[in-house]
Amino acid sequence: MRTFAFVFARGGSKGVPGKNIRPLADKPLLGHALSIAKQIPEIEQRFVSTDAAEIAAVAEDYGATVIMRPSEIAQDDSPEWLAWQHAVEWVRKTVGDFDGFVSLPATAPMRLAQDIRACMAALDADTDAVVTMTPAARSPWFNMVKANAEGQLSVLVNSGGRIVRRQDAPQAFDLTTLAYVMRPEFIMSHDSLWQGRVRGVVVPQERAIDIDTEFDFKVAEFLMRERVTLEKMHAER
Repeated sequence: MRTFAFVFARGGSKGVPGKNIRPLADKPLLGHALSIAKQIPEIEQRFVSTDAAEIAAVAEDYGATVIMRPSEIAQDDSPEWLAWQHAVEWVRKTVGDFDGFVSLPATAPMRLAQDIRACMAALDADTDAVVTMTPAARSPWFNMVKANAEGQLSVLVNSGGRIVRRQDAPQAFDLTTLAYVMRPEFIMSHDSLWQGRVRGVVVPQERAIDIDTEFDFKVAEFLMRERVTLEKMHAER
């Protein structure tokens, strides 16, 4: 079975300029994703899909094969699914057929190899796609609300008054971006993740951060410093 890892990294980020190659603990975010993929023997090759020359250069520095993404699918409003389809088609034509597709967004630098392995193991015959998730701090049945045109609030999901305590609500999860695992044929024959049978792998909150703002980056810097310190302490014992 051939499994390939992909990082999809556009240039021109507005929330955090240059975030895909911005250094975190002396390594660009893109480098964290490629390095963790290299730790997994089952992943045969690593690819980076991008529209930016500077991102392509960093990808090559970390031993990845670059897939230059056409500008028409590299806009702010371009669905990433189209970039996935383009990458699968490019790899099939250039490298050959493969069995497992693993997307590792650069914006989730706190993931561990064990998280990716758990996702890969969860892709069974009854599953089309595997995502990662973390227990939600709020519940749409209890303490998440929406406002109508007059500014009046109501709970996001109406339980008909049956749920009056958070503890009684069904468990909810926040989707995270640590990994997306699926088969190439599913990507090419569908238009959305949710057209298939999706399974979630639970990861702890401290590894679930997705960098989209400067605040997210500061949190990631704090968590990474803490991780590095702990690793040094364990190594010195």
